[in-house]
Amino acid sequence: MYSEPPFAMPATTTTATAGDDAERLSATAGFVREQDTSVLLSRVLPGLDGPELRALTDRCRFAHAAVLVFPPDEHALRTDLASCGLSSDAQAQPSVVVRERLAARHHRDPADLDVWILRPVVRGPADEHRAVEVFALTVPPGSDLSGIAAEERRLDHEAHLAFDVTRPDPLVLRGLLASFARHGAAADGGGYNPHEDGTVFYFTAPADTKTAYRRVELYASGDHRDVLTEHLGRSLAPASHARERGGPQPAETLLWLLTGAWTTQALAACARLRLPEAMNRHTGTDSSELARAVGADPQSLATLLRYLAMLGVVAEGPDGFRLTAVGALLEGEAPGSMRSLAMMYGGPFYQSFAHLTHTVRSGQPGFEHLYGENHFDHFVRDPELASLFDQSMVSSAAMFAPLPAHPVLTAAATAPGRPRTVVDIAGGTGELLGRVLTAHPTLRGILLERPQVLAAARTHLAATDAGGRCGYRAGDFADVPAGGDVYILSRVLHDWDDDRCRAILRHCADAMPRHADLLIVERLLPSDATPSLATAWDLHMMCNTGGRERTADHYARLLEEHGLELVGHTPLALGAHALHARRP
Repeated sequence: MYSEPPFAMPATTTTATAGDDAERLSATAGFVREQDTSVLLSRVLPGLDGPELRALTDRCRFAHAAVLVFPPDEHALRTDLASCGLSSDAQAQPSVVVRERLAARHHRDPADLDVWILRPVVRGPADEHRAVEVFALTVPPGSDLSGIAAEERRLDHEAHLAFDVTRPDPLVLRGLLASFARHGAAADGGGYNPHEDGTVFYFTAPADTKTAYRRVELYASGDHRDVLTEHLGRSLAPASHARERGGPQPAETLLWLLTGAWTTQALAACARLRLPEAMNRHTGTDSSELARAVGADPQSLATLLRYLAMLGVVAEGPDGFRLTAVGALLEGEAPGSMRSLAMMYGGPFYQSFAHLTHTVRSGQPGFEHLYGENHFDHFVRDPELASLFDQSMVSSAAMFAPLPAHPVLTAAATAPGRPRTVVDIAGGTGELLGRVLTAHPTLRGILLERPQVLAAARTHLAATDAGGRCGYRAGDFADVPAGGDVYILSRVLHDWDDDRCRAILRHCADAMPRHADLLIVERLLPSDATPSLATAWDLHMMCNTGGRERTADHYARLLEEHGLELVGHTPLALGAHALHARRP
């Protein structure tokens, strides 16, 4: 019943045309209709033995296969769907994730790409409910997007298989992730969607997979960000692979852990060499050609690429090396780029961590011990480093992407009467304030920052719809403007010890009118031993700034000292939370 052809995606060539999209849709639909979950899992992970295969089959089911097509318009797409026996009435929604990945790969403005997602339903061999996940990039006749279409048809970056986890409790999820990792699948990103209340775990398929699909997705309903944190860390912590293989010798585990410094420098080298940019220009090429592109020694670059592949930053296939979703974030112009952050962590912060023992013994930040001054003063005296630091802060902008929808800001934007004002304290180059004002055209803003940062902030905000509604205040925490309606402290308090936090909160409380709200964006330490990004950043802040991460209760106590009450906190991305405080 399950012959070889259904396991291969439709053949594509560099001369593929729009007419091939109907064939690719039809082949994908046929694939989804015919697959048995157990057989497909055995092909995706060839090393599975009988008991483990049965366990996986019991815990997850094949849900969909994805394909990217390039219709000239929506009518043509729906005509193709109908010709393949797929529902032409499937609801279409914008696909932000695929749009941004395409924009990053092809160096385009995401606004130029009209990308949609549809999930027409199909039935499996036993009448199971499945879908074809159709991504559609609109390419009108004569459009300059035709080159993107030809390249994507040839390489099928967005094609993937997906399995739904049937009983997604944390123990089951960890077991499934461990099975995939044990059989050579590399962690390749993931995320939590609060709108669907579902968590996605991505893998690059093992090199010996028996399907043509190079990417695999596990979907679990519910919020499993604690497990997701472990999954995202797995590609950067090969020691977890060793533990999952059945209990290595302690010395092997320790050796893996000791290579953490190598990982940091490998990622920083990847960023400094601009290897992601070269890989996007030379997709599917070997290490020798990439070495010529970045000006590196071929043998040395090959060694680096092997290490990056082990980390899940790049993947090697028959057509050469390609970036994974993790590696794409090291490209300078990619949406959500973390290149500057990699260079900071592989540069001055890396050097300061060499003095962690001094920090633990003395309580003095390793950064100050190394450079003779705190990191903010040091950056003032080194404009180039200060600029890199400001760019690295923008790298974490994804953590506050959901913040403009916070009820406090929505309420301020819809309040009757005068326009309400949002005050962003130490708001850097205005990335967050710009997002808030763009999302809410009725709001006005004030950005408080150091004079040397405000010039960059003015330039950034002037290029947005928010520029005309934003004022600027040069100063320090003692200069918090009075009379605002919403005050924001985003990633500020963790830079400082409790005494300095008290002073900052006192200045805020003194400036806030009785009705004003305060939103604090920080990572929260867990109250137990649950793995958390906040635990890692707690060590980082201690060594580099003298600050710390805190629990929600700790923040509540600090706020209470200044007449403010912690009303609640809501999760954001990257382990962050938005804490809401106001006067009782």
